[in-house]
Amino acid sequence: MRRIGQVIGIKPDEIEEYERLHANAWPTILATIKKANIQNYTIFRYEHLLFAYMEYTGTDYKADMAMIADDPETQRWWKITDAMQAQVPEAREGEWWHTIPENFHLD
Repeated sequence: MRRIGQVIGIKPDEIEEYERLHANAWPTILATIKKANIQNYTIFRYEHLLFAYMEYTGTDYKADMAMIADDPETQRWWKITDAMQAQVPEAREGEWWHTIPENFHLD
């Protein structure tokens, strides 16, 4: 199992709508996330920063992420939510959410 942490900014005027959307996430989006071997997926917000945590249990992360990205419903969801977000300066080429290193873990 692989633990993944990611960060991205949230536009201040979009916080309320972003949280409303996620409180009522589309069932098709949730099913696609699970199909891609992601579990314990959580998004936290601290002021204008979103932190996502997920656990990946599959064997081909790149292929599973491509499957999510190719899903038409996910593309529709991202078109809405991406406009509410702002990349952090540390984002690398090709990243939207910036993946951060794990520094500590205790089971």
